[in-house]
Amino acid sequence: MVEREESSLIKHIPCDECGSSDGNALYTDGHTHCFVCKKTVQSGGVPSEVQSKKQKAGFASGQYQDLVSRKITEDTCRKFSYAVGSVSGSTVQIAPYFNKAGELVAQKIRGANKQFHIIGSLDEAQLFGANLWSKGKKIVVTEGEIDCLSVSQAQGNKWATVSIPNGAAGAVKAIRKNLEYLNEFEEVIFMFDMDEPGQKAAKECAELLEAGKAKIASLPRKDPNECLQAGKPDEIITAMWQAKTFRPDGVISGTELWDQVSTDEVIETILYPWDELNKITLGARRGELVTFTAGSGIGKSAVVREITHHLLSEGQTVGLLMLEENPKRTALGLMGIEINKPLHISREGVSDADLKVAFDNTVGSNRLYLYNHFGSSDLDNLLSRIRYLARGCGCDWIVLDHLSIVVSGIEGGDERRLIDLTMTMLRTLVEETGVGLFLVSHLKRPEGKSHEEGGKTSLAQLRGSHAIAQLSDMVIGLERDQQGDNPNVTTLRVLKNRFTGQTGEAGYLNYDSETGRLIETIPTPFTNETEKEF
Repeated sequence: MVEREESSLIKHIPCDECGSSDGNALYTDGHTHCFVCKKTVQSGGVPSEVQSKKQKAGFASGQYQDLVSRKITEDTCRKFSYAVGSVSGSTVQIAPYFNKAGELVAQKIRGANKQFHIIGSLDEAQLFGANLWSKGKKIVVTEGEIDCLSVSQAQGNKWATVSIPNGAAGAVKAIRKNLEYLNEFEEVIFMFDMDEPGQKAAKECAELLEAGKAKIASLPRKDPNECLQAGKPDEIITAMWQAKTFRPDGVISGTELWDQVSTDEVIETILYPWDELNKITLGARRGELVTFTAGSGIGKSAVVREITHHLLSEGQTVGLLMLEENPKRTALGLMGIEINKPLHISREGVSDADLKVAFDNTVGSNRLYLYNHFGSSDLDNLLSRIRYLARGCGCDWIVLDHLSIVVSGIEGGDERRLIDLTMTMLRTLVEETGVGLFLVSHLKRPEGKSHEEGGKTSLAQLRGSHAIAQLSDMVIGLERDQQGDNPNVTTLRVLKNRFTGQTGEAGYLNYDSETGRLIETIPTPFTNETEKEF
């Protein structure tokens, strides 16, 4: 068969010799070649209309030949009109691009060292090779023309294979432009390069198609041509047939969970310092967001300080962001719990030696980190500090006291929206880092008895937004009648418990003014007799 210059495929036509309905190919120089019976019919000249268009566009001409280094045959190149020619004195490879009418509108010129340039315009061009195939069952989309030729050759050049024009970086734009064409096929298999950019682009392209249509192939080598060069075209076929239907990130099949559910998971739990609370909550766990909530002056900070001291005594590493007090006040509070003395009020009777021991066991244990800031705090800045405490300092637990101050540091917007935003970011951070987060939040004023008068807490009273209740794993309310008969006794009430589902009263804490401690007391509601005993 004689090669003709400036010859590109126009369309497939019937073959009079063997009767094939579309195996015969008509080229721009007028000759035909049947890929079924291999018969070539020469033409005496180039159709004037085609020739004038090519000359006007300045398209390059070339010949079909084996691409030896790529192990791609002449027949494969001829199928796709992929030629080898000369441009500006340099040997180049020429990939033709056609519009929907089958007209040549662009050529992608591949020079040495993967230097590319375009003759014509890709604006109206379809995917490389799209002019060869109409609707069908499967179509394979590759990241480059050479890979397209490789996949087609592995299939005997019989099944639909196309390529995007500009690699992974331009994949989404190219697929979006050709969605109508690709949707004519029942399955679209993306066989992109196995590197990170290629796989990322494959997922992004798959998301553009109808649900269930897109599949992503996985190759044992970098790309299809590497498989071909290694003499393993069967690897391409296997990858095509084993391509997995694309599912967006986060969507999994239940069949994939057997290894997880069949393994007995040990959930590490740290108990609270109070037995009645542990009976309902079964302790605290990393990866949970626990919110403590109460009215003003009920003692929320005192509760989280007791929890912090308990965690330190259990060998845990803790990060504290106490936004209503300075680090010295926080330190004295923890040291006071250690020696049962409210050091922030008085150090009377405490020797320097005892003070140093209290310091070494708590603040100076090398397992406590504090955020040195007072007042409002920018959210992004605060989140970065929490992330650093978790990853840079190895904190297993974070205490943030309290939410209202965080929100006050965000400019613009209403409180509800800002609380939604903050809670979403905190929830995400807990999932990202795996820390256990204890968050302090205020309640809005209820109708009837106030929280300062012993009013019962509820999720509906969480201040500003439902996001606090929705995104917390555990919500614990604190109730105390500051002017009642037992003004130092706080009721713990579990309002939400995602771990076990159990809620309700969870014990009583009595504040001892002499020691500065919150001590668990009578675990039943007060009666005249129990009051006398208390």
